[in-house]
Amino acid sequence: MREPQGNFYRRFIHPNWANAVSILGVLPLALLFLEDGYRYLFPLIIFNNVMDDLDGVLATKLNIRSRFGANLDNVCDAVAHVALVLVVGAHSGGLVLMVSMVAAASIILRVTSRLNPDTATGCGSPTNELMRHMLFVLLLTQIFEVDPGFYLVLTFVLHSLTMIVPFKLTVLVRGLAKTAVAVTFVNVALVAAWLMPTVTLPIAAVFFATYLYSFIVGGGQWLRDRRNKSLRQ
Repeated sequence: MREPQGNFYRRFIHPNWANAVSILGVLPLALLFLEDGYRYLFPLIIFNNVMDDLDGVLATKLNIRSRFGANLDNVCDAVAHVALVLVVGAHSGGLVLMVSMVAAASIILRVTSRLNPDTATGCGSPTNELMRHMLFVLLLTQIFEVDPGFYLVLTFVLHSLTMIVPFKLTVLVRGLAKTAVAVTFVNVALVAAWLMPTVTLPIAAVFFATYLYSFIVGGGQWLRDRRNKSLRQ
């Protein structure tokens, strides 16, 4: 007997809205493999960030969170972010390419650790934070007409470390955005930074400053906690 249309929607369509968005956030990255694909890099980074945020908002608003959905989101992040990092590395070549491979390995390690619910701790910086910082570096170096190589190396090295540190980075801009409206503002800021060079520097400064503050303060607190624990033992 044919299943009623309403039941089909409730059983198969409704629970997978967020999963479909996760997958759609990855598929357009195929443009990067065209001969002139690198020119699509900026909009693809922003598009992937928007879709990654949208799937989380949909999962919350529609009450369709699941372990499968969380794992799918993490896998899509790994595929997308490794591809974006390596494309930037390959385009720059030399040391940037070598360090981008280290960053790609850190992305894979972080995402893999989050697939197991018993080991996922929420520590370290999200892989999406690297995507945003990479975007800002490329935008700013383009605006100021300087070679992005050194700044990309620095960004990849820092994130290779912070993605796998055993403590939380608590005051990241995106991490502080807890509502759909706040998440929307974060993504609007990324679009503004891309399309309006006059605001790129202040927007990037906020993201970089909160990241470095979180890393320094979080790392200091973690070291103090370890020292106090060793003294008690």
